[in-house]
Amino acid sequence: MILADKITEERKKNGWSQEELANQLGVSRQAVSKWESAGAVPDLQRILQMSELFCVSTDYLLKDEMKAENITYHESTESYAEPLKKVTMENANEFLDMKRNGSKVVANATSMCISSPILLIVLVTMAEDDVFHVSESLATVFGCVFLLGMVAAAVFLFITYGMRESHMEHFEKECFETEYGVSGIVREKKDSYEPIFIRGTAVGVVLCILAVIPTIIAGAMETSDYCCGLSVGLLLFILAIGVNLLVRVGMVKSSYDTLLQ
Repeated sequence: MILADKITEERKKNGWSQEELANQLGVSRQAVSKWESAGAVPDLQRILQMSELFCVSTDYLLKDEMKAENITYHESTESYAEPLKKVTMENANEFLDMKRNGSKVVANATSMCISSPILLIVLVTMAEDDVFHVSESLATVFGCVFLLGMVAAAVFLFITYGMRESHMEHFEKECFETEYGVSGIVREKKDSYEPIFIRGTAVGVVLCILAVIPTIIAGAMETSDYCCGLSVGLLLFILAIGVNLLVRVGMVKSSYDTLLQ
C-alpha cells in the first residue's frame, strides 16, 4: 500500500472528510486531494503531523511494505505497542445508551441531595412560628430523618450506577480506535443533540440564577421566619431542577465527546 492509499484509509477510519483533515493539518482541501490521488507528496512536516493525528508511525506512512497491524507507536518511549482496541458501532451505541440512561439517575440523585434539607428548614421555621403547633424538637427529628433518607437514597443511586457502568469505564480511561464509519455516525448524533444540549444548559443556568429571587423577595418584605423558610425551600427546589437539567445534558454531551476523542 502506497502513501496515498494509507492517507485515504486512515482518514476514513477516523471518519474525517478531506476538508476536515486539511483543517487539522493547516493545508487546503485540494492539497489533501492531491496527496490521496498520488498527484503530490506531503512534506516532512505534514508527514509528522499525520503520524500524530492517525496515531501511526512515520515508518508505516513512508514504507509501502509495512502493514497496519504494526503501526501503533509511542514517541515518548520510541517503541511499538499493542494495537488499540477496536470499538464497533454496537459498542458505541451501548455506551451512548448507558450514558443517556445513567444521566437521569445521576441527575435525579444530585437533585435529591440538593433538595434534602427542604423539609427540615420548613418544619423548623414552622415550629418557631408555631404555625401547626409542632414542637421544634419534633420538627427537627422529622426533618433530619427526611434529609438522611434522601441522601441515603441518592448515595444508593450513585453506587449502583457506578457499578453498572464499570464494565465500560475503559472508554474514559483507555485509548481506543473506532471502526470505519463509527466516528461519522457518532458525530451526526452529536450534531443532532447539540440544540438539546444548548437549550438544556441555558434553561438550567437561568433556573440556577432565578432560584435566589424568592429569598430576596422574602428578605425585602421582612416576612415571618416561616415565610423565609419557605423561600429558602423554594430556592433549593428550583436549584435542584436547574442542576438536574445541567447534569443530564452534560453527561449525554460528554458521551459523544468521549467516543470522538
